[in-house]
Amino acid sequence: MSDDLLARLKSYEGCPAAVARTGKDPVNAPMIRHWCEALGDTNPAYTGPDAVAPPTMLQVWTMGGLTGHDTRTQAYDELLALLDESGCTSVVATDCEQEYVRPLRPGDEITFDTVIESVSARKTTKLGTGHFVTTRTDLRVGPDLVGTHRFRILKYAPARRPEKKPPRPRPVVNRDNAGFWKGVEQHKLLIQRCTACATLRFPWLPGCASCGTPDWDTVEATGEGTVYSYVVMHHPPFPAFDPPYAVALIELAEGVRMISNVIGTPYEKVRIGMPVRLEFQSYDDELVLPVFRAAEEAAV
Repeated sequence: MSDDLLARLKSYEGCPAAVARTGKDPVNAPMIRHWCEALGDTNPAYTGPDAVAPPTMLQVWTMGGLTGHDTRTQAYDELLALLDESGCTSVVATDCEQEYVRPLRPGDEITFDTVIESVSARKTTKLGTGHFVTTRTDLRVGPDLVGTHRFRILKYAPARRPEKKPPRPRPVVNRDNAGFWKGVEQHKLLIQRCTACATLRFPWLPGCASCGTPDWDTVEATGEGTVYSYVVMHHPPFPAFDPPYAVALIELAEGVRMISNVIGTPYEKVRIGMPVRLEFQSYDDELVLPVFRAAEEAAV
């Protein structure tokens, strides 16, 4: 950044950021009560005939509510525009500081004005590189200063982050299907079998849909199957996947069906009735999934 730009930014220090205004409401007991109830503050100093307002309510008495305060000055708009032109198009609030000169009491009428107190040199942060802009709001009751509120923002150019493909979503493992995923870890495709009627079932369930018996054992699938149906996913795109890709309903030789991916075959060449063979594919150090490959390709 050139010294000339920094000098131009610094020239706005001391300029008004908002014209002098009067608070929309005087300091009042109902607002104090709402504040204390919301924060669970039971300090007796905030109730009764001699009540004062909590010091941290200082900014409350200057806020414009839903209709706002149309008080921003041309100087402040020019400063923000200059930062935009320099590439600092994003903004984030960073912190505030308050100073309390005397307690505020119900009935006090607040007036306030805001100045641009400082503009920093260019700083590099995790968010990006930019400038900290600090404004100072002085609050008065009559001619007397009662408090000061400093508010700091960062106007910055967002840092470019290297694009990193997110990990593939993890399957939801629960007590009903934990045995299936344990088998997958061992490169086995296990199918539930009812011990009463010998009905095979997939996906795994806590009881037999045919006879209701909760008892079961497993059989290991041979891995032979055919594409019973499929769809090609284009939208919506998911960051961990590269569309378009085929999602297939595979009918296993045992007669049950499961949803999986067909790998090694372009999505436009996947066909209903296509013979496929089971494989186990590792996506990272923790995730292994059962997938299928065209049988003719798997045999090569």
